[in-house]
Amino acid sequence: MEIRIEGLCKTYRSEGRTVAALDHVDLTIPANEIFTLLGPSGCGKTTLLRCIVGLETPDAGEIRIGDDVVWSSERRIAVPTEKRGLGMVFQTYAIWPHMSVFDNIAYPLQVRGAPRARIREKVARALEFVQLRGVERQPATRLSGGQQQRVALARALVAEPRVILFDEPLSNLDAKLREETRKLLRRFLGELGITALYVTHDRVEALALSHTIAVMQAGRVIETGTPQHMYFDARHRYVADFIGRANQFPAIVRNRENDYTLARCGLGTIHCQARDLPEGAEATLCIRPEFIRVTRNEVGPGFNVIEGTIESMEFVGEVYEAEIRVNDERLLARIDPDVQAVPGERVELRLDPAHCLLLSA
Repeated sequence: MEIRIEGLCKTYRSEGRTVAALDHVDLTIPANEIFTLLGPSGCGKTTLLRCIVGLETPDAGEIRIGDDVVWSSERRIAVPTEKRGLGMVFQTYAIWPHMSVFDNIAYPLQVRGAPRARIREKVARALEFVQLRGVERQPATRLSGGQQQRVALARALVAEPRVILFDEPLSNLDAKLREETRKLLRRFLGELGITALYVTHDRVEALALSHTIAVMQAGRVIETGTPQHMYFDARHRYVADFIGRANQFPAIVRNRENDYTLARCGLGTIHCQARDLPEGAEATLCIRPEFIRVTRNEVGPGFNVIEGTIESMEFVGEVYEAEIRVNDERLLARIDPDVQAVPGERVELRLDPAHCLLLSA
C-alpha cells in the first residue's frame, strides 16, 4: 500500500517560539517495501510517523494511504487512527503487564469484536510467524526484551494492517540482541510483503533493514535513495556525514579530465567521481576511510597517490583505525594489520577516485 505525503506542515510552540517540526514535507513511500526515516533526535521523523498514524494533527498538507485520503487540511478530511488500517510498533513495546502473551496479541481483534474462534486462529498464526509458539499463556513481561518486541510485532500484525509503522523499536535492546532482532524483522517483513515505515537514528539499522532511506534534518527530507546510493553516492554533505564515517575537506572544482572531475583541496589535486559542477565552484571532498589504501611501500603510479604521517592508531578488531596527517589536514583511514605500520611512520595513501565524492559545499 503506497503512502503519499504532500506539503505536510506541523509546528509547535516551545519556550515562546514556534518550532517547525515538519516543514512542507513531500514524500512517496512505495508499496510493499521497508522505507526508513533516518535522522537525529528532533529532526521530525517521529512527528511525521505520528501524523501518518493519526496520533498528531498536522497544520497543513495531505496524507494519502493507497487510494484513500486520511488527512487533508484543504478538504477537511481527518480519518480516525483506528480506521486507517495501520499497525504500530512502539519503542517501549507497550506490552500490558497484567495480560498474558495471548491477550496482548489478541487485543486489537477483541476490541473489534472478532469471534473467539477467529481470534484463536489468528493469534496462533501470528505467534507461529514471530517464532513464539508455546508461550501464549505466559505473562508477557516475563519474556526477554527481544521476545517482548516480537510480541509487539505480532500484535501489530494480527489485524492484517495495510501498513505497519515502527518507532525506533530496537533502541531498548542490547547490541547483540538488536542485531539478531533486526535480521528477524527484515525476514519477517520480506515474507509478509507489507509496506513498512521505520523510524530510527541508527545508521547501521537503516542500512541493514531498508529498501529505501529518507534522511531528515530540521523538519525536511534532505535526500532519498537506496542504502547503497546513500552510502556510496550521496549528493549532500550532511547526508554523507550522517550515514557513515567520512573524511570531508573544503575543495575548489578545477576541470574535467577523462572520466573524472579534478578538485583542489588540502590534500592536493584529487581525481574525483565525475560531477556536473562548474570550474571554480566550492565543494566538499568526501571519502570514506575504507576507500583509502595505506602502504609502507611505494604503490606505483596512479591517481590520488599521496604521502602522510601516522599520528595515531587504534586496534578495533579486523583493522587499525589510524589518523594520518597530510600537509595540514588529518584524515581517518583503515590499515590492514599485515601492513605493520606504527605511529610516526611515513606512509603512502591511494584514494580510490571512484569513491572520492564532490558534494555541495
